[in-house]
Amino acid sequence: MSAERETMEFDVVVVGGGPSGLSAAIRLKQLATEAGRELEVCVLEKGSEVGAHILSGACFEPTALTELIPDWKEKGAPLNVPTIDDNFLLLTETRALKMPTPPQMENEGNYIISMANLARWLGEQADALGVQIFPGFAAAEVLYDESGGVRGVATGDMGIGKDGQRTANYTPGYELLAKQTIFAEGCRGSLTQDLFAKFDLRKDAQPQTYGIGIKEIWEIEPARHKPGKLIHSVGWPLDAATYGGSALYHMENNQIAIMFVVGLDYRNPWLSPFEEFQRFKTHPAIRSLLEGGRRLAYGARSLSEGGFQSIPKFTFPGGVLVGDTAGFLDVPKIKGGHTAMKSGMLAAEAVFEVVFQENPRQEAAAYADKVKASWLWDELYRARNIRPSFRWGMWVGLGYSALDTYLFRGKAPWTFAIHPDHEELEDKRAYPKIDYPKPDGVLTFDRLSSVFLANVNHEENQLCHLRLRDESVPIRINYEKYAAPETRYCPAGVYEILGEDEGKPRLQINAQNCLHCKTCDIKDPTQNIKWTVPEGGGGPNYPNM
Repeated sequence: MSAERETMEFDVVVVGGGPSGLSAAIRLKQLATEAGRELEVCVLEKGSEVGAHILSGACFEPTALTELIPDWKEKGAPLNVPTIDDNFLLLTETRALKMPTPPQMENEGNYIISMANLARWLGEQADALGVQIFPGFAAAEVLYDESGGVRGVATGDMGIGKDGQRTANYTPGYELLAKQTIFAEGCRGSLTQDLFAKFDLRKDAQPQTYGIGIKEIWEIEPARHKPGKLIHSVGWPLDAATYGGSALYHMENNQIAIMFVVGLDYRNPWLSPFEEFQRFKTHPAIRSLLEGGRRLAYGARSLSEGGFQSIPKFTFPGGVLVGDTAGFLDVPKIKGGHTAMKSGMLAAEAVFEVVFQENPRQEAAAYADKVKASWLWDELYRARNIRPSFRWGMWVGLGYSALDTYLFRGKAPWTFAIHPDHEELEDKRAYPKIDYPKPDGVLTFDRLSSVFLANVNHEENQLCHLRLRDESVPIRINYEKYAAPETRYCPAGVYEILGEDEGKPRLQINAQNCLHCKTCDIKDPTQNIKWTVPEGGGGPNYPNM
């Protein structure tokens, strides 16, 4: 504890202003109003504003939203484009074969939305209820009490230079103390990783596995635009051994959202998810839609794909995990917004039961019971084997998924095992190098021009938030064995190898480009890269993602 830090006390602190965290905050205030009690709730958001770091598909299922705010339509929730037309395609290099739409991917009653804008709207609802929201404050440290339970979090110091010394702009962080702390950091939360270790929360869970989702928003010719139309695809440009696929959603205002997901359990070290996405846009079926249009936005984010068997213990003394922090994503549905919101609501109910008790930092154990008794648990259980089945390739995965869905209805008497993504990468000599085509600047682009559209901003004179546990590893192991895969799996050009022409290769980290996608923290084969929070307010500023 720093003697310079100021302390602020609340009943509940929520770390993260996404759908799960804001749903938890709203539900807490609703419960307090119903009970006639005062409850101080604050939400910490590391982005410059609520929604700045939110990126999702998003085809949104409004189930949990309706439970939380039944009159959301009257209150102006930004759900303006109902889905009208589902399409599922198998792509070869030149053809698009229409396939039956899997039941999990049928979207009747859903909406094509910007999850960032929904988060902004949820923030307004929370604020109206008296929730204190602090954007631009990054929680950098978990605080513990004398018994070892969580007693809150501390925000990072501001104004620490690259050399580790205080600058003229130095401002110490704040300690936000709470009876209960709700961690809603999203996928691969940095504080959540510390909690896993502190409380051994993953002891009975299989490893989490992840994907990287890369997204662009385009404005297209009005004649080609059909609001509410959805297109999902598998196949080209990925090979049959690599898990992934695309989603293309027709939004409002002649805009479409294009997402490309690659499972981070891929084996080929020469593969670049960013370049595969650029290649995807050259497919005749996609090119014909985009030609004459213009790209408006770009971003990337990792997503938790492990599903049911990868869910950790999500309660501990003084706190709980919600949303994608805990891995509550339904992978076959390609949806996590409704499950994140539901988990936040259930966590709020359990936390509310303990904050007024004699020992308010006790473990809110009822949260686990509430989750297991809800539709959330049943939904994730039924989907548990579909993503792992693709470990044996696309064709086996598609075949097994059909069997699991139609014959076993998600209740097969087995559960497939999962392996950590960073262990899957193989030696560079086992695969031919992939020569990706140069971008044309019209349909395909490079990383730096893409990062510009993400409105990324970091204070340049600050400690690098991408830490190497051993500075010799990037060249001694990653470069020699895997051909420096960090230069390819990063979608923002953060990692570069310099000095190759002189025979003295070295790794350069361009941390100011970071999109906070966490892919490096996940996929680094030696687990040598540790992602930590930069100064609050840094990172992307997504307008409509």
